[in-house]
Amino acid sequence: MKKLCIFLSSLFIFHSSFAQQAQVSCLEIYDVESGQRRVVKEYDRTIEAPNWTMDGEWLIYNSGGRLHRVSVENPAVDEVIDTGAITHCNNDHVLSFDGTAIAISSGTDDDWQSKIYTLPIAGGEPVLVTPLGPSYLHGWSPDGRQLTYCAERGGEFDVYTIPVDGGEEMRLTTAAGLDDGPEYSPDGRHIWFNSVRSGLMQVWRMNADGTEQTQMTCDEERNSWFPHVSPDGKQVVFIAYRRGDVEPGDHPAGRDVELRIMSADGGEPRTMVSLFGGQGTINVNSWSPCSRYFAFVSYAHN
Repeated sequence: MKKLCIFLSSLFIFHSSFAQQAQVSCLEIYDVESGQRRVVKEYDRTIEAPNWTMDGEWLIYNSGGRLHRVSVENPAVDEVIDTGAITHCNNDHVLSFDGTAIAISSGTDDDWQSKIYTLPIAGGEPVLVTPLGPSYLHGWSPDGRQLTYCAERGGEFDVYTIPVDGGEEMRLTTAAGLDDGPEYSPDGRHIWFNSVRSGLMQVWRMNADGTEQTQMTCDEERNSWFPHVSPDGKQVVFIAYRRGDVEPGDHPAGRDVELRIMSADGGEPRTMVSLFGGQGTINVNSWSPCSRYFAFVSYAHN
């Protein structure tokens, strides 16, 4: 558990050793219907975790502690989003279902514990939601009322929810070991997450109140992370590391990984993309509004 604490506490420190290396970040789109990959833009710096805006026009990513947005069809238009005094944003950022706001996770110069904030989608001064840290955001409820996140409390990493305006947080998981990556389904009935409780990291699903926690993948060859449900609620994409390449509770950068897809009803996943990536590739939901495409980041050293 100490190793997990050290690892997860470093997520919000954007100047990681991997990020400092000279590398190319390749922002890509995958077409689920055709199986084709398209490069939107290449960067000579580390970018991470694209979100697709609800109007379909922009991809929002983090880089160097700041948020940026790039036009999908005209990538020369690439802008910094104003996050006020919060300038250490990590790769845990989520858009509201109505497309008007964004929630972010960030440490501060005074307190390097990752905490969660909200701000308008166009930018502005963030409002603190979680006074306790570390808290790593992953999901926003469709009705706009709740955020769900992974947090370390008392030496255990579990899934929590909290009202978007702040208040008392609610712990939803209690199993020993890491529970991470919680995200609401578009109908608001379920929260998908990943858990190491069965040995390897696997994809799980539970009711939004934390009941009926159900294992959705049973893969003895892979550690599966960060399930993202398509807007139409039909498919789930996630990232997987080969067994033995990493410890089950780790999701580092700089690894050969796979992007896999499965039905939201369950069933055998299939691999769509094999790439060099990991941390930063697809930490947050990056589905297009039409559910045909998703965005991700691959990496290559210069």
